[in-house]
Amino acid sequence: MRLTTFSGRRAPRGPLKLMHRVYKYVLPEVEAQLGKLRAMAEQIPDRELRTQALNSIASKKFHCQGGAVYAAANLEQRHILIPLIVALQTISDYLDNLCDRSTSLDADDFRLLHQSMLDAVNPAAPLRDYYAHRKERDDGGYLHHLVAVCQHQTALLPSYASVQRDVTELVSLYGDLQVYKHIRNDLREPKLLAWWEKHAQRYPHLQWNEFAAASGSTLGMFMLFLAASGDGLSKQDAAAIKEIYFPHVCGLHIMLDYLIDQAEDQAGGDLNFCNYYDSFHLMAERIGTIVEWAREDVRHLPASRFHRLIIEGLLALYLSDPKVRAQKEVRSVTRKLMKNSPLTRLFFLINSVWIRKQQA
Repeated sequence: MRLTTFSGRRAPRGPLKLMHRVYKYVLPEVEAQLGKLRAMAEQIPDRELRTQALNSIASKKFHCQGGAVYAAANLEQRHILIPLIVALQTISDYLDNLCDRSTSLDADDFRLLHQSMLDAVNPAAPLRDYYAHRKERDDGGYLHHLVAVCQHQTALLPSYASVQRDVTELVSLYGDLQVYKHIRNDLREPKLLAWWEKHAQRYPHLQWNEFAAASGSTLGMFMLFLAASGDGLSKQDAAAIKEIYFPHVCGLHIMLDYLIDQAEDQAGGDLNFCNYYDSFHLMAERIGTIVEWAREDVRHLPASRFHRLIIEGLLALYLSDPKVRAQKEVRSVTRKLMKNSPLTRLFFLINSVWIRKQQA
């Protein structure tokens, strides 16, 4: 696979240069964007919607920080990429809170809420009443604002027309997952398995829970935004970039998230895709395999070292999380995944610990 219209020449190739860009440009600008959204969320009239909007910003800020790292690969377009990534990730986190902590178990409600993400990546889509199927409806225009920001920013990307179809496909998969994983407990697995059957032929090497996990990642969307921030990207290369990121890089992202959240999800009765392995040994083996698949995939991208840094950064970020220490079996899996850690992963491990201390 050879990409001819995506060069990635602006991307940093080493961890020191990447982290310099992240600390100097990315994190301050993410904080500025979240500050504006926090101020808007504080004015939401409905108490429940206001609570979930504020909680999503407070507890999931690192999602926006991590996603915005893609802007470090094209600093000249960060004025487009950072507001876009922060807005779309904030929609994702806000809706996840609404569904996770919901007063509803209505699939139609969840589907309409996530229509906002599909509209967000379609600059021509009209805004809708995304709360029409729930009793909490007055958000003071908060969700409409987030959608409109995404629409405005995507329209500014030079090659967005080339990636829109692939971005929409990933957002559609994300919405499907969010609907099926939040409905009534007795319906979740049958719906997820029926959904998997529609896609299994394309990904025969995956288990259904691994495909579902990959569908829950926003990294493929952000990578396509980055690709679209340059001129002249072809639709063929956009499709190839999507296949490089989905399912393995995306799957690794969310499997690590579920790995460290097992105790939390068990306490809350939430579905966790790591629970579908027969043993912790098999879980470690499968996640390790996905790591290797992801590393091999990104070798086909220009500036592949940047994307390898993304993979090592994911491993460092999640495996250094304080939640790991409290879970004996997860610690065991973590040790296996960290065995023979490359120097870049150790570098990011130290940075991840330092960042958490700064934000504590």
